[in-house]
Amino acid sequence: MRLRTVRSTGPGSAPGILCLAGFGDDRSMFEPLNGTELARRWRLVTLDLPGFGDEPPFSDRPGTLSNLGEVVRQVAESAGARIVLAHSVASIIATVACSVRDQGWTILSLEGNLTEADAYFSGQAEDYESPEGFHAGFLERLGEVARGDAVLARYRDRVARADARALWVLGREVAAYSRRTVPGVALMGVAEAIYLYNPDNCPKASLEWLAKSGMRKIELGGASHWAPVDAPELVGEAILQALR
Repeated sequence: MRLRTVRSTGPGSAPGILCLAGFGDDRSMFEPLNGTELARRWRLVTLDLPGFGDEPPFSDRPGTLSNLGEVVRQVAESAGARIVLAHSVASIIATVACSVRDQGWTILSLEGNLTEADAYFSGQAEDYESPEGFHAGFLERLGEVARGDAVLARYRDRVARADARALWVLGREVAAYSRRTVPGVALMGVAEAIYLYNPDNCPKASLEWLAKSGMRKIELGGASHWAPVDAPELVGEAILQALR
């Protein structure tokens, strides 16, 4: 599948970092990184996954983790990017994408799913029989918590633009995946994994797993779950530190 929304910023000769937005979000969440030192040293490749942002959903198949992972792998290889910055649920998509080839990948998991406890947004899709019902219910809940919070309000706006079926299928896929495997274990099995996070944003079960896992980690003190939006300099510096 040829995507319409792949964009590249930064030095053309620099190695690439493929940036994947989380559940229902789009590539706009990474735009603030363009003004950081990271973008002066690395080439940032962004895209909208099928069904999200400005990218239409798949026309011939469902938006499963396998199908999304195949798209991500193709874009990464086409862009010459062996490093993936994956936010939230996209950490699982990146894991699926990188599992096709078992060496040479680095995944910077930005508060990505480590345990089943991390599917606190996406997993709610299993409570709904229809994509439209889930989309409406999710937007209603986000509206309640987004009052007075510009970062959450931005996220709700992006979810409102998402294709309802793409969102519902992805949510159910992530919930099922997280029951049959430990996402953090799978992540470490396919790539060099580095976890970027603010402990205040993460479930207790995932923090406990992370502490025992041996995964490299860098804290983003004070940042929201959407750290590139409200703390781009902090995220940029953390990535530069991780890749030194």
